[in-house]
Amino acid sequence: MLVDSHCHLDFPDFDGEHEALIERASEAGVKLMVTICTRVRKFPQVLAVAEAHEPVYCSVGTHPHNAGEEDGIPASEIIALAAHPKVVAIGEAGLDYFYDKAPRDAQARGLRTHIAAARETGLPLVIHSRDADDDMTAILREEMGKGPFKAVLHCFSSGRELAMAGIELGLYVSFSGILTFKRSEELRAIARDVPIDRLLVETDAPYLAPQPRRGKRNEPAYTAMTAAVLAEVHGVSAEEMARQTTENFFRLFSKVPRPSPVGGE
Repeated sequence: MLVDSHCHLDFPDFDGEHEALIERASEAGVKLMVTICTRVRKFPQVLAVAEAHEPVYCSVGTHPHNAGEEDGIPASEIIALAAHPKVVAIGEAGLDYFYDKAPRDAQARGLRTHIAAARETGLPLVIHSRDADDDMTAILREEMGKGPFKAVLHCFSSGRELAMAGIELGLYVSFSGILTFKRSEELRAIARDVPIDRLLVETDAPYLAPQPRRGKRNEPAYTAMTAAVLAEVHGVSAEEMARQTTENFFRLFSKVPRPSPVGGE
């Protein structure tokens, strides 16, 4: 069994296709998926997908791209929305200095607000970080000093220092289809050094389809392709990597009920 720990099933790319998409995922061994919120103000759309489909859970939060338009949303509002049984994570939130679509101070405020919500709820924070390694590391260290919280560095494509800082702070690291790209040797070297009990896999669908689907629309079924490459990197079987990343998922996303073992993996 595999879990797509990060996808965006509310995006229009998947309109009218959810049933078929979930069936294809299941056939590929991907039995659960978490659809990630990018705007608190559009959370109802995200939740609707999760409520309509048993294998789908969701998060609540504001992507750093949207931090400017949702600047000032209090942690209390995020915490209240997170009480729904289908909400299993906070975010995604973070820093994106590559696109810089929102003021950096608004991104940082949003990140700290989401950390507060994660700390209060006990749910994992889904962290987006791009070209912001130093500031992200500094904020994570400072905030962890105020009180522990759970988190995952999602779709990891940053430098080794951030990955190792995250591990030191107790975070998990999730890898997407980027790991499979031919020019991702450095990223695969970093993934090799992430302890196997801190690894997650994801698609970030509809984006970042792995080889050999690169350039096409991504979907949860393709989680298996990334997991297979991660298994090669760690020198284990695809079955063992699936087992390990799924166990890691349930440890981090502890609100998600574990499926019955009847019928095996």
